[in-house]
Amino acid sequence: MELPAPLRTAVDQMLAGEPLERLSKASAILSDRYRREVRDGRFHIDDALAAKAYLATRLPATFAAARAALTMVEDMVPAFQPQSLIDLGCGPGTALWAASDTWGSLTSAEMVEASGAIRSVGEKLAAAGQVKSHWQAGDVTAKIPSLAPADLVTLAYVLDELPPATIGAVTEKLWSLTKGVLVIIEPGTPAGWQRILAVRETLRTLGAHLVAPCMHSRDCPIAAPDWCHFSRRVARSRVHRMAKGAEVPWEDEKYIFIAASRFPVDVTGERVLAPPRVNGGVGRVKLCREDGSATEIVLSKRDGAAFKALRRADWGDRLTTD
Repeated sequence: MELPAPLRTAVDQMLAGEPLERLSKASAILSDRYRREVRDGRFHIDDALAAKAYLATRLPATFAAARAALTMVEDMVPAFQPQSLIDLGCGPGTALWAASDTWGSLTSAEMVEASGAIRSVGEKLAAAGQVKSHWQAGDVTAKIPSLAPADLVTLAYVLDELPPATIGAVTEKLWSLTKGVLVIIEPGTPAGWQRILAVRETLRTLGAHLVAPCMHSRDCPIAAPDWCHFSRRVARSRVHRMAKGAEVPWEDEKYIFIAASRFPVDVTGERVLAPPRVNGGVGRVKLCREDGSATEIVLSKRDGAAFKALRRADWGDRLTTD
């Protein structure tokens, strides 16, 4: 997956002339903070250089994860056509770009971000898009601007920066702003999955209707050391490769998310929870099922259409009996 052309052009223009050595050093510091989930009271992106490092090395991956998550929502709720968005902890506007790429119906967005450095960058990037956006300062764990509820509310790659004890309250705040669908995205690590589980449990107590990736609203059947997550392959630009000192032209971004709706959703099918394994005429795949189970099944050519669907399936896909 690649960035939308207008965003790619705007990013390239913003990075033009920035010395590679400075970008590489800032990228290494930023990656280390994200990897270790540092919570020291400082913003991960606290100045203009860190913001540019994020654009060079993290934006493509976080966009790919957000776009993939929203694609699953679109698949499950095809009638959902959001016109308004609230993105809290919006960073450079990654979820805005992913949402506008998913739904042409989107016309307006309220963007709330505590870091002035990345907020400034995001506002400039948004000028290259088609959605009218309004950018404000605000901290999701403290004071946020007064906002009218929106059709779509997003929180992407933010919970990993917050104290775990705040997750329930943050989820309730987000849900109160949601007219249609709420989507929360986290890194696809065991810790990220645990945070999403906490969000999931809060949403269930609030009466939300789970949309994706879960195929049911029962207790999650997956138990540690296993964890639920998905992966998206991301194309690396030349600057991306050089800033990271990488040789291969791609990377795999692992992510996990939860999406919930204000209105009932007809959840049908089975979610592919790991890369399917097909060897000759036999295939194995792990599925999240409507009955609340997570089960590996074995299919063969004798299973006809089901086996053909398995051969075509990818990690994260929804299999149906249609």
